[in-house]
Amino acid sequence: MAYLTRDGVKLFYEDAGSGPPIVFVHGWTCDRSHFAPQAAHFSKRYRCISVDLRGHGESDKPEQAYTIGGFAEDVAWLCGELGVSSAVFAGHSMGGAIALAVAAANPGLCAALVMLDPAVLFPAELQPLIAQLIAGFRSPDGPALLRQFGSDRFFTPTSDATLKARVLDGMGRTPMHVAASAFESVGAFGGEAELRALRAPALYVEADPVLNRVERLRELCPNIVTGKTVGSGHFHQLEVPDQINAMIERFLAVSVGA
Repeated sequence: MAYLTRDGVKLFYEDAGSGPPIVFVHGWTCDRSHFAPQAAHFSKRYRCISVDLRGHGESDKPEQAYTIGGFAEDVAWLCGELGVSSAVFAGHSMGGAIALAVAAANPGLCAALVMLDPAVLFPAELQPLIAQLIAGFRSPDGPALLRQFGSDRFFTPTSDATLKARVLDGMGRTPMHVAASAFESVGAFGGEAELRALRAPALYVEADPVLNRVERLRELCPNIVTGKTVGSGHFHQLEVPDQINAMIERFLAVSVGA
């Protein structure tokens, strides 16, 4: 584990293995450990860089706005500092939106994009609920609401109880000023322009319950490869890592010859 400092903010990351780089970007109120099964699997043949986004994990958590664009700039900057000129970017949930933003803003940097149940293309009818949640996260009841929201939305009845508790405990360690601001940015992001601009090979993997409008995704990005995990909720990279690892591996073999 190491860190680099940008604008006075320490950004922690892990850098393991050697070979073509894969940059793993975790989701909202999560941390780099949420890609541990993938880093362990792929570091045998790839250089795996797993980041703690600012405000998350062990990285610094200043009082500021936390936006998709700001996170994406941090990730691209970190790549430059680590000598990464071309990489596969793999993002989960909010991290999928961030990885997409990195790819759209830095087309030469992104060799391929993997989005695992990404937080993009939310239907307009969800906006009132998103606004209600943002207000709740900023209230004194924010921590309890975050845990209840995560429990209700991100898991299925068959999800492993121990894993669920561990994930929810970790989410609850994220300060509420970070959680509320980042959630507001997720709700406003959309990603349509970024998907239209995407030129790199891309993989989208859906989970249960369905988060995205897949038909719209295919309209905006006709060449995207889509798949779905079986028997898992939103955190499918942790619940069914063998499925996720196999899909990423096959996607890279077919799309970029890795």
